[in-house]
Amino acid sequence: MAERGAPPSRPLNRQDVRTLALASLGGALEFYDFIIYVFFAAAISHLFFPADMPGWLQQVQTFGIFAAGYLARPLGGIVMAHFGDKVGRKRMFTLSVFLMAVPTLLIGLMPTYETIGYAAPVLLLVFRMMQGAAIGGEGPGAWVFVAEHVPARHVGLACGLLTGGLTGGIMLGSLMATGINSVFTPAEVGAYAWRIPFLVGGLSGFVAMYLRRFLHETPVFEAMRASAATQELPIKQVLRSHGRGVVLSMLVTWMLTAAVVVVILMTPALMQKLHGFSPVVTLQANLAATFLLTVCAMLSGLALDRFGAVKVGLIGGVLLIASTYALYIGADTHPEWLLPLYAVAGATVGVINVVPFVMVNAFPPGVRFTGVSFSYNLAYAIFGGVTPLLVSLLVAADPLGPAHYVAFVVVVFLATMLTLARSRRVRAAALAAA
Repeated sequence: MAERGAPPSRPLNRQDVRTLALASLGGALEFYDFIIYVFFAAAISHLFFPADMPGWLQQVQTFGIFAAGYLARPLGGIVMAHFGDKVGRKRMFTLSVFLMAVPTLLIGLMPTYETIGYAAPVLLLVFRMMQGAAIGGEGPGAWVFVAEHVPARHVGLACGLLTGGLTGGIMLGSLMATGINSVFTPAEVGAYAWRIPFLVGGLSGFVAMYLRRFLHETPVFEAMRASAATQELPIKQVLRSHGRGVVLSMLVTWMLTAAVVVVILMTPALMQKLHGFSPVVTLQANLAATFLLTVCAMLSGLALDRFGAVKVGLIGGVLLIASTYALYIGADTHPEWLLPLYAVAGATVGVINVVPFVMVNAFPPGVRFTGVSFSYNLAYAIFGGVTPLLVSLLVAADPLGPAHYVAFVVVVFLATMLTLARSRRVRAAALAAA
């Protein structure tokens, strides 16, 4: 695994804390903008497609537009990462917020099918793809940015705080959706209240962009710029010389997509469909799960710095499998246990912080942004786009289908971590022999 190129070991200082706080806050606001769509998919399906269209087709097309955001991630991520490796992490880090805020605000303002006909779903698709391009640069860029700012022995903590910020954005979305559905009637939500989360998200994005003006470029990139180290196209270097890092990063990202998409994003709707829970009940349970996910993602950073990615990944992966089965079995046999079971499952999803920790260490500084962004976004486009459809098919065959899928993907992740540990031992033995 490549060296991270971090500054020499030293304690965290006030500037580090300020950087981590601003980066995490901005990441939360941007991820809220990207994810709020899924919480109001039901309202959107009725407003942006013909009224005489079958309900199932409205829902399929609505989630198809949601998936389009994932498909746009690789292109946006590669372009932004290219310039992040060439002209600076900070500039792209700030640009990604702007590119997210604009389409989010426009979705909240745009007319519906009743007003402009088929132009409504077309515009929705365009804005959703703009959001996908923006988030494609945000996650990888943010992880690289914070990892390169802190001492090497605090990279896990830095990634954990940033991951907690990103998942905190999901929590904000869940909180907003819970509040909107509690305050407004279904008719009011469909008439106008669905716009509120998008308007709030768009305006908050501009606030996040302003706050990021106070961040400084990473010391690692400043050293690269001083030495003019990066001349060749970063993506060309990644594909030619860092295939192992790409494969490793894509495999661990698959686990992240399964945990987030299935356990956090899809489970509320699945619980409503499978066991008849009300939207408010499932959203409240989802809020508890996402809160503990945010906390445990941050805490896992401390564990990563102390015990390493392999140990944390193996233990966390096993707990994730167990808690997901407990959630889906328990919600059926003991419906009153939904909230605590979902909260525990959300806590174990905190193992996803292993993913950025592994990725930022998988590529050298000159191509780190591009390597992380390409691997992460390509994997998310493939697995994040396919997962909702595949899980929906599995549910039709077995109510435990979502848990089976998560278990299968986590087993692949566990095998990957064991392979990583073995390759490290081989390299260490070779170095010792030399």
